Amino acid sequence: MKMSLYTLILAGALAATPALAAQCPALMAEIDAALATAELSEADLARVTELRQQGEEAHAAGNHPESEAALNEALEILGQG
Repeated sequence: MKMSLYTLILAGALAATPALAAQCPALMAEIDAALATAELSEADLARVTELRQQGEEAHAAGNHPESEAALNEALEILGQG
């Protein structure tokens, strides 16, 4: 009984991983779209660009929680978060 429960939990976690990974590209696209019309100070623009890059790098490395955190911070600066 315990073994089947652990197997079920593991299967659920593995199934959810691709869904979480797919959120990062959507957040990057949202940032890119918002940047097209954003009116930001030079400092804010630099910070958004930096966070966007950090998010993309973390996503590529498989660190999706870190990626989402950076991308969501960028969206907040853009007024989208």
